[in-house]
Amino acid sequence: MDSGRTGSGFVAALGDWRTRRGPLARALAAAVRDAVADGRLPVGTRLPAERELARTLHLSRGTVVAALSLLRADGWLHTRHGSGSALRLPARLTERTAPWSVDRGGAPDAALDLTLAVTAAPHDAYRAALARATELSAPLLVDSGVATAGLPRLRELLADRYTRAGLATRPEQILVTAGAQAALTLLLDHLHTDRRAPVVVENPAYPGALAVLRARGARLLPVPVSAADGWDTAHLTAAVRRHRPRLAYLVPDFHNPTGAHMTATTRRAVAALADRHQLTVLADETMRDLDLRTPPGIEPHLAGARVIQLGSASKTLWSGLRIGWIRATADLVRQLRLSPLQAQLAPPPLEQLIAAELLGAPFPSVLADRRARLRVQRDHLAGLLDGTGWTWTVPAGGLTLWLHLGAAGPSATDLAARAAARGLAVTPGPHFSTDRTTLGRHLRLPFTATPETLTRAVGLLRTCCTV
Repeated sequence: MDSGRTGSGFVAALGDWRTRRGPLARALAAAVRDAVADGRLPVGTRLPAERELARTLHLSRGTVVAALSLLRADGWLHTRHGSGSALRLPARLTERTAPWSVDRGGAPDAALDLTLAVTAAPHDAYRAALARATELSAPLLVDSGVATAGLPRLRELLADRYTRAGLATRPEQILVTAGAQAALTLLLDHLHTDRRAPVVVENPAYPGALAVLRARGARLLPVPVSAADGWDTAHLTAAVRRHRPRLAYLVPDFHNPTGAHMTATTRRAVAALADRHQLTVLADETMRDLDLRTPPGIEPHLAGARVIQLGSASKTLWSGLRIGWIRATADLVRQLRLSPLQAQLAPPPLEQLIAAELLGAPFPSVLADRRARLRVQRDHLAGLLDGTGWTWTVPAGGLTLWLHLGAAGPSATDLAARAAARGLAVTPGPHFSTDRTTLGRHLRLPFTATPETLTRAVGLLRTCCTV
């Protein structure tokens, strides 16, 4: 690449970096770091020579050398004798589960965002899968690219996973979608034909699912679930008998936000209830693989003649990999493929190839690493909360702790507002409520951040409770 073009392109990617506070060398290093994180400067970009950079930026060579030294020390720049310097991501970012946006890579003065219960991608495994998928994409490129039920290899892989877990499944029972919310949207469009009949949902519930249900005009029939006690089957049975719903949306595995995990007995009771009352149960299994017990449990899938499973790679692998699926009867899959929404809610073929690579041979080691890291972060967060006066149940899996703030002190909404004023974003309980107002003494805290960031976050929350 021509060095002059490299220099001008490098400078343009930095934006108005001179307005940053602090010494010029630190400001320049921070601008380069942010440009790499934002994608304006690709990883692997080779930097111009120090003298050229100094001339282009109108800086002394000493300032440029100091900035590059800061980047090198922090892992953003790799220099090889005779080959120059190239930008890279530090290992402390690529080897962690915490997304960059949570804490700007651990920057000590960064605002913290704990509103999303998501992880970063398994960096090395994902890049390797992307490379393999690209090599395998040639046959796809000579076809139409029109949405199908999913690439055969991915459907076979998913069907085999269900079968090995004790739920016999054929590939024709799998429909691949662009995430679990896409799967829910497609199923609601097909099954929720009687708007007078309510849809059973847990309270609290996953906000993404609530948004989909509300957008479809569904009347919500809430049933309680708690981290400590799980699902009240007597309450659920009474609600079904009285209101005669046709659909239920449940998260049986490490429920978001409470972390509750449905027992095998409760799963059988729910399946039997569905059979007796012609109730179709949509079982969202997005969190199922995030079992943090040692060893992981062996609870069966929530399954039965009237149970449809929804799955996703978004929580286990990466939210940016928009791959979900429906496991249903082959006849229902055929019907769903006739929906005009199906093509809109299907993922691109290349993403399916990436998912097939990740969910194949690399998956056990990737999952084991994710579980180990999340287990450490969960336990660290629980330890930080000791002495706060708040109560919680340490979840057996998933990504979040569901806190009860007690009767004293600010409400969850007030606490979230105070925290936001100090640079910490958290989500109060009403966001997970079916009526958008109750659960005002609850707060959801994901443990997807690093221990250091969780320590900062809890410290801020403690401070906010005393002002």
